[in-house]
Amino acid sequence: MAESRRPQPYQPGAVSLFFVAKAGVFAAGFWIWLLILVLRTDAATGVQVLAATGAITTTLVAVVLGARMALQQNAAVRHAETKKLLVDISWNAFTAAGNAESSGKVVPFPSSPVDEDRPTRNGGDRVAVFDRSGSRDRGSSADRRR
Repeated sequence: MAESRRPQPYQPGAVSLFFVAKAGVFAAGFWIWLLILVLRTDAATGVQVLAATGAITTTLVAVVLGARMALQQNAAVRHAETKKLLVDISWNAFTAAGNAESSGKVVPFPSSPVDEDRPTRNGGDRVAVFDRSGSRDRGSSADRRR
């Protein structure tokens, strides 16, 4: 059976890719400019320092923006899978409620344990703050220390 055609999940793309590409173009431009300046002159000048600073900065910006875009795409895919899983769970719960008497492939959700299965406390574990007459039932201080 072919899977139904579902709408594509949100994928960050056009705007993020634009800024990553823009930063990459600027980085390439700064690196080329720095290479030309280094090959033309013998001594380090302020323009070379400017070109080197621009090249390093725009390269780092491109890397950070690229990593951010990759993380956003990964998160979008995980979000879509989580939504699909929630729909599948709710559909299974719906069909399990409808097929309660028949034996189907749907596994029912676990219910709370029966009261007999729960451990009970002994009567001595709990101490009443007030007895029925309204007076405090605390005992002596020696009894409380034990």
